[in-house]
Amino acid sequence: MMPVENIQDLIPQRPPFVLVDKVIGFSESGFTTGFRVSDDCLFTEKGVFREPGLVENIAQTAAARAGYVAQTGNQPVQVGYIGAVNNLQVFKLPRTGDELVTRIQIENQVFDVTLVSGEISCNNEPIASCRMKIFINQLKNSGS
Repeated sequence: MMPVENIQDLIPQRPPFVLVDKVIGFSESGFTTGFRVSDDCLFTEKGVFREPGLVENIAQTAAARAGYVAQTGNQPVQVGYIGAVNNLQVFKLPRTGDELVTRIQIENQVFDVTLVSGEISCNNEPIASCRMKIFINQLKNSGS
């Protein structure tokens, strides 16, 4: 695995909208990130990290994997968009100070559409999962 010094090199998002802080693992079809919930996060409300933040955390984990693959191939980081979220299940909402571990698995990839499944755990307990369809904007990424 290639070391990652700054996860922001892998994703197009910038503060205050960054919801991943470190890379934990990489495989051919998967990726794992970590994120510590803070009070100043856009999706934290009264000490609780809300559902939209969980969805975006999974999306940014998928984006970090795509950025990691791009960097290892000396390609630019691409911009993607959430096209659909299916089967979202939230079992528990994390609190400020909690460390999230998010795993995504690539289920299918056809042209500029990637289908991923994602799961977030906190304290070794699953707290959320979903399937997500992500579209890559090839025109924007090619400079056109």
